[in-house]
Amino acid sequence: MDPVTQGVLGASLSQSFSRNKKQTAIAGLFGLLSGLAPDLDVFIRSSSDPLLFLEYHRHFTHSLAFIPFGGLLCGTVMYLLLGKRWGVSFLLTCLYCTLGYATHAVLDACTSYGTQLFWPFSNVRIAWNSMSIIDPIYTVPIIVGVLMAAIKKQPGIARIVFAWALIYPCIGVFQHNRAIEAGLTLAHARGHEPIRINAKPSLGNIFLWKVIYETHEHYYVDAVRVLSDTKKYPGEKIEKLDIARDFYWLDSDSQQAKDIERFRWFSNGYIAQDPNNPNRIVDVRYSFVPNEVEALWGILLSPQADVDEHVVYSGENVLTTRHQDAFFGQLRGE
Repeated sequence: MDPVTQGVLGASLSQSFSRNKKQTAIAGLFGLLSGLAPDLDVFIRSSSDPLLFLEYHRHFTHSLAFIPFGGLLCGTVMYLLLGKRWGVSFLLTCLYCTLGYATHAVLDACTSYGTQLFWPFSNVRIAWNSMSIIDPIYTVPIIVGVLMAAIKKQPGIARIVFAWALIYPCIGVFQHNRAIEAGLTLAHARGHEPIRINAKPSLGNIFLWKVIYETHEHYYVDAVRVLSDTKKYPGEKIEKLDIARDFYWLDSDSQQAKDIERFRWFSNGYIAQDPNNPNRIVDVRYSFVPNEVEALWGILLSPQADVDEHVVYSGENVLTTRHQDAFFGQLRGE
């Protein structure tokens, strides 16, 4: 989720547990900063290994098992910097920070990117696909509520806000199920029985969804708009990656071959050869326009690479007027 939402959600839960009205703003600040803290994992990266950041973003810092440790670390820092000076006890500072920290991973799991909630017991990336990574309909009420709770010194306002924060993803689950049903209707109309099917909300809303389903040879990508009625936008298809066919020249023991499997894990298996670049493998799940396969990112391979040379991470596409017109047209139901 975007940093603003992560911060204010953490603030709303910490404010909800404020011990007294005077500490509402302080609790919110500690929760906000701690709600942002798990994303410090973005600094885990390597100049020689471009996929390292994909492996470690939403990794151990986003694990449910790490919440007590993350909360304690944040609480210790906040107490030494601010809590002691403001007369907030160490234990109470740690409580506010732990509450803020705890919201982060669960909120990220509501998106489609994937979060390792159960590390170190499992490296499965949990993605409930109920919300977009940016959604002002969700975020703006939380911002307003957190500010009002701090200004008016009313923890009750924060509790109402946090209730909204729980209700909205549930609405997203309902919308997700509607999108899946519409996607299955499109698949059956084509005579397909999908091996698997997934739906993810498009940017900034839970009304327009990208539906991807898999057959033995292809991924099919469609858009579905679910409001009072359901409108379908049949889209494109792309052949599933076949390394022996698409990259026949690749050494199976090379680092590039290993990086393909790392990228496959990150992409939940939704990978294909870029139709516009035969040396690029793309993540089919993400595109500017929901019913298109023009992927936002991928990896570049080179036939001339050394056996121990990594792939190149590639985010080549640029948002154009055509993308915007197509996206907003579908969102409006045109």
